[in-house]
Amino acid sequence: MRERILLSSPHMSGNEQKYINDAFETNWIAPLGPNVDGFEKELANYIGIGGAAAVSSGTAAIDLALNLLGVGAGDTVFCSSLTFIASANPIVYRGATPVFIDSEWDTWNMSPQALQRAFVDSESTGKLPKAVIVVNLYGQSAKMEELLEICDHYDVPVLEDAAESLGSTYKGKKSGTFGKYGTFSFNGNKIITTSGGGMLVSNDIGALERARYLSTQARDKAKHYQHSVVGYNYRLSNVLAGIGRGQLEVLDKRVAQKREIFKRYVNALSSINGVLFMPELEDTFSNRWLSVILLDPTKILMTPYELIDVLNEENVEARPVWKPLHLQPVFKGCKFFSHSEAEAVSEVLFKQGICLPSDTKMAVEQQTRVIDVLIKALSASEFH
Repeated sequence: MRERILLSSPHMSGNEQKYINDAFETNWIAPLGPNVDGFEKELANYIGIGGAAAVSSGTAAIDLALNLLGVGAGDTVFCSSLTFIASANPIVYRGATPVFIDSEWDTWNMSPQALQRAFVDSESTGKLPKAVIVVNLYGQSAKMEELLEICDHYDVPVLEDAAESLGSTYKGKKSGTFGKYGTFSFNGNKIITTSGGGMLVSNDIGALERARYLSTQARDKAKHYQHSVVGYNYRLSNVLAGIGRGQLEVLDKRVAQKREIFKRYVNALSSINGVLFMPELEDTFSNRWLSVILLDPTKILMTPYELIDVLNEENVEARPVWKPLHLQPVFKGCKFFSHSEAEAVSEVLFKQGICLPSDTKMAVEQQTRVIDVLIKALSASEFH
């Protein structure tokens, strides 16, 4: 069996070791320490925002942001439907209820039309959402200008879930910097990793200080252990932050590699009738975290699941597009606003989409092997 080709796995640069060694040599092993401070400052500088707070996961970052926004029992929060469940779970942690917003075709992200209809509906009930979570799917920024205009009109804050879009830009501005808060993930499959970790970013430095306080068990300033509010064990360790500092040094290189991978797929597969690629909105720059295609069922007989099975037989990992959260059993009964009355775009993307191997350690020869399998399988299933 040939070596397995992975979807997206950790890619160490070698730079990480000096920061890890420093943590061990200085015995800064526990949470907090110079690497945590350095990672926060370096990431904030990279994306051009006031500050950052390093935490244990992207999910923890979202939970802290919702906490800072005052989300609680009885509230509602609007959230992109086409995303991983971690975008919405913290809404439930807060005791609030998610309302899911459909995608649109230009970015596959939150539809401004669906968001507007959701606001009109919520206003008619006299209960606006406490926040809106906008997700940047697979590295592509959402239509932030239109979405922010709607949210600003209703005076509802935006939380930008940029877990998959570190290094991407929208109209020249870095992803994650548009809302009141932005969040990133450094899970093992992301474009850079700390093994497990996340970051909360904002221009509100006071709020970030509050987030650090809450994320370290909300310990008050006293010689004894004193706690006035309930806190969380959410801080990132100094060792893992060291990995992040080394990873951040090669982020731009990883983005370039991801984009090259996508470009090779486009060059090789564009001639197959019925294969469509994830778009890149004008005046945006996607990190192309994952290369994603759609299979038009009117032109190609093979389904994404069948193609995934064919690839797996060749020891190649591929995945379906995220299953929309409004279709998840755990969120049964939650409200959903589609892009139009006639179409739920996220459902179409789920049925037709497939994420192809996008691992930056994948050699060109390995990607060629993947492409050969794809061409053979898809060409044989084209309608003629």
